[in-house]
Amino acid sequence: MKWLFLFALEAAGQAVTCNHTTLAEAADAYIAAQTTGQLAPLLAVTAANWTYQENNQAVSIATSRSASGIIVAKALKIDHRRTNFDLTACATYTELVSATDPANPYVIGTQIHHATDLSEPQKVVLVDSIVTTTGAWLFDAKKTLQHVLQENWTVILPERARDTRVVLQAAADAYLDMWSNATASEAVPWGTPCTRLEGSAYTGHDRPDDSCKAGIPSNHKQAPNTRRRYVIDESMGSVSVFCVWEHMMNASDSHELRLERGKLRYVHTMTSCGSKACKL
Repeated sequence: MKWLFLFALEAAGQAVTCNHTTLAEAADAYIAAQTTGQLAPLLAVTAANWTYQENNQAVSIATSRSASGIIVAKALKIDHRRTNFDLTACATYTELVSATDPANPYVIGTQIHHATDLSEPQKVVLVDSIVTTTGAWLFDAKKTLQHVLQENWTVILPERARDTRVVLQAAADAYLDMWSNATASEAVPWGTPCTRLEGSAYTGHDRPDDSCKAGIPSNHKQAPNTRRRYVIDESMGSVSVFCVWEHMMNASDSHELRLERGKLRYVHTMTSCGSKACKL
């Protein structure tokens, strides 16, 4: 009995070791669903009680027949896709751009979170998307596609040059705190060159002194950016944060930052105000 009790305690404390291959397969299943507009590939990798969330709102999905009206049930021509992997939190972040179909322009960020316990190990438990289209903040899918294709998001080598999870999340939190904290900008690891892609607005001019400081908040008494969810990939120097941008109509917001050797290099943002046009 004592052995069984100790075994039960040990099993209860076990956590799943996250597998890159499994994460990649789930991200590919999501892409297959988004490309075809059919949920079947995604449902094959989800847990029994998984959650689908779109622009900070949970949507009940039982089968592919009950998925009408959500973006993943709409077939899109994907012109750009990049996926980052968080092997600690067992999650991925995927950036998508659909720009060459004039009837369906979209820029989408999707975090996929996997089970980390033994009940349904590594099954998808949350698909969380920030979906932007016409009317979203500074939206122009063609311009966004042009800019993302000219950037260099390669794996950071050597490995010792990578920043830690703590450093990456602290940088993102400091950046997102600038709206509500007058000293937060002092904690942002500003670097040059750095370019910010805010919707489709781009701060880069292909100059060594390009800076992401342009246009940062000067009013620090705004409502905070809340409900933050993170996916962190140290190998890419990337931290993805989904949140509520309270100051802008409680918008659904995605910020992704890339650090290279401790300094900010890229910032990508997507912001949706639902059925209304975003405005400050």
